[in-house]
Amino acid sequence: PVPGRCAYFVERKKRFCKMTPGPGRRFCGEHGQQEGENDRKRIPCPLDPKHTVYKDQLQKHLKKCNSREKPKPVYFVQDINAGLKDGAEIPERQVPISSLSKEGLENLITKLKKASNGLELRLKEQILSHQALQEALSDPKNGESAFKHLKQQASILGNMEKLHLLGPGRCFVEFGAGRGKLSHWVDVALQNVENVQFLLVERATTRFKVDGKHKRRDSIFERLQVDIQHLCLKKVPILEKKKLPVVGIGKHLCGAATDLALRCLVESYTACCDGENEEPATKRSTTDKIEVASNNSADYECNKDDSKPVAGIVIALCCHHKCDWTHYVGREFFKSAGLGPLEFHYFQRMSSWATCGMRETTTRASTSQESEDETNDTEEHEQTFSKTERGSDTLQGILTVEERKEIGCLCKRLIDHGRIEYLQQRGYKAALQYYTESAVSLENVLLTAVPSPSLIPEPTM
Repeated sequence: PVPGRCAYFVERKKRFCKMTPGPGRRFCGEHGQQEGENDRKRIPCPLDPKHTVYKDQLQKHLKKCNSREKPKPVYFVQDINAGLKDGAEIPERQVPISSLSKEGLENLITKLKKASNGLELRLKEQILSHQALQEALSDPKNGESAFKHLKQQASILGNMEKLHLLGPGRCFVEFGAGRGKLSHWVDVALQNVENVQFLLVERATTRFKVDGKHKRRDSIFERLQVDIQHLCLKKVPILEKKKLPVVGIGKHLCGAATDLALRCLVESYTACCDGENEEPATKRSTTDKIEVASNNSADYECNKDDSKPVAGIVIALCCHHKCDWTHYVGREFFKSAGLGPLEFHYFQRMSSWATCGMRETTTRASTSQESEDETNDTEEHEQTFSKTERGSDTLQGILTVEERKEIGCLCKRLIDHGRIEYLQQRGYKAALQYYTESAVSLENVLLTAVPSPSLIPEPTM
């Protein structure tokens, strides 16, 4: 054993324990009892039985145990952006697509095409770039995968600039921020602009964050480790203090996370900032009113004078097969088309055919050839389905590969149109466009929204 360390050999790990024993002892507290060196009784921690604690010090340990429930941040409001509060509308039995009869599948496709009839399904290409990324795009050290990510980020910034969202007096909220690369490039683009702040929303802890690269005193970066479902932007301290207009951004925001982010911006934040007595641009349905009321919990008080609404939304969409009827913002659109949660369940599953239906396997580049910029991003999103899932949805003999691809794209557009209509009903000018080539990313659709001219806030200097 290493001098000054526990002398107990951990057979499972094939090494000696690395804990430091007390003065004059050979073993740490946990192993000393096993070796008869310590007669004080140790018991499994009730918060996490993977470790033990002296019984006579249990109460003291519970107050500092790393497994104890941490205090919730001030901006945590349970299920404020969740949507439906119960599963009453969710069908109990959902048969896998592979188990559907030919007639059942044909009936679903007929409903899909009928609901899509009259919708704008041909999206325009708006593949742009931005000067902030030109140096990185021309750097030969970046591999092919890094180059693809940079092209997407450049186009997102280009679309933001076209919508006049890159400017002073803004708070950029990046949902599903991960390492924070998108916010990083927005900050680079605004290097000579004052009064800018960034909120990076990510529920998981993240390695290799780029936050430390931002040394400018004029821009403020803050991470919010919280699920979007429970995020109340109104209660974030820096938003309360500076009251800047918010720009919601995201690169490949998976499935339901997009709906949660839209509701976070458009309902729990914007509706609060606009005040309770102000009528929205378009009359809401009764269901919407009930839903908003249920989201506003008792401790969530609003003052229409102390905040400004959302200045814009720019989100690269992704993983429609991870959408959830409970959180989906376009439920009213689906219902108006004679569709319900059961059809939504099948359509969101079938949406995967747009990216997975035309290939039997997907090949990922060797991790040794990737820089850290490419990890946990587009390729991972495009390969969510396992081989088993792809095989179960193949439906050989019923649909051709091209038919599956076409139906998958139709499902995506229908789900996205529900989101567009949701935003339009709340006074936003919303649109979908291809922001990059399919060769760069199969998930290449960008959702943008800005308030109607009468609702656009003046930048705060």
